[in-house]
Amino acid sequence: MEIKGVHKGSCHCASVEFEVDLGNGFEELSRCNCSMCARRGAAVATVPLAALTILKGKDQLSLYQFNTNTVEHYFCSKCGIYTHHRQRSNPNRYAINIACIEGVNPFELGNIVTTDGLNHSCDRDK
Repeated sequence: MEIKGVHKGSCHCASVEFEVDLGNGFEELSRCNCSMCARRGAAVATVPLAALTILKGKDQLSLYQFNTNTVEHYFCSKCGIYTHHRQRSNPNRYAINIACIEGVNPFELGNIVTTDGLNHSCDRDK
């Protein structure tokens, strides 16, 4: 499935709506095995911060942080759907929940790489 250009997305209840510019298609399509991602099970694609625009419901987004309190996980405060997060490994990028993008069915994308967030380099002793 090749998706490029600007696409709309939303949480389940549509309280939060966004546009995302996938100019290069799905970049860094992955899942993560950290304690948070393993529980939510979302597949994500990364985009530069400027590629995501919240069109509606910015005030409905809840922020959740844990461990190093670096990653910014965003959820709809009404329906609970995870929409995106600001990455710890690259804070200049968002990871977008691809299941929130209109017309995308993550189950049609085949095998998606799992990144090892459980052993993230930022958590290792230096």
